[in-house]
Amino acid sequence: MSGRGVLITGSALGLGLELARAFAKSGDRVFLTDIRPEIADAAAALSAEIGRPAGAIELDLSEEGAADRLVGAAKQDLGKIDILINNAVVRKMSPVQSLADADWDRAMEVNLSAPFRLIRACLPAMQEQGWGRIVNMASVYSLIALAGRADYVTTKHAIVGLTRTVALELAATGITCNAICPGLMATDSALDRIGALAAEKAISVGEATALFLSSRQPGGKFIPMETVTALALFLCGSASEGINGAAIPVDNGWSFA
Repeated sequence: MSGRGVLITGSALGLGLELARAFAKSGDRVFLTDIRPEIADAAAALSAEIGRPAGAIELDLSEEGAADRLVGAAKQDLGKIDILINNAVVRKMSPVQSLADADWDRAMEVNLSAPFRLIRACLPAMQEQGWGRIVNMASVYSLIALAGRADYVTTKHAIVGLTRTVALELAATGITCNAICPGLMATDSALDRIGALAAEKAISVGEATALFLSSRQPGGKFIPMETVTALALFLCGSASEGINGAAIPVDNGWSFA
């Protein structure tokens, strides 16, 4: 089998799907997973686009044993997992006093425990071959905080701690672990929120977009997804060997503005 084996979580749409597309177009073999049933159609469409199979499984990463099942399915499809990209995420917009235990626990499972378990499951084979790449998709909220986002901010801060710990443990090996911290991208979620803001304020989508970005993103523009995918590709290449344990902002200055 040619190409590296790449496992990407949360890849039915948005950034996860763009990551899968970028790695597949670079010659890697990709395996997609998501809780959404659309994951099968996404993988089929990607397969047709790149002219070779892209494997996929529908899976809820908050379920007991899900990480081990996922790694088993990915290995069966890919042969081996050379690159792990932890991208799956859930969030509940709520102030602390009204955030339910179930929502908090689910965020911990999907955003933090699942990446930990997937890293743990992938490491033995990476260590045996002496090479591997782990990329944790963090967030600008790994570096700053925001009211009403306790579950998301907490788990995204914690994923940086996990990234750095794994990096130190593997520093003498050919395996690296890094985190990417993007600002706002034009995802379906962001565009839906802009649409809701336009309806609420009775303004145009263009005006709502400017208003939405003005309080968040310096320069008033989205971060291009291709910037993030290009960085992920670089971190998984040979030229990135000395980059380990980094939490790299891709936010146009938002995290320090």
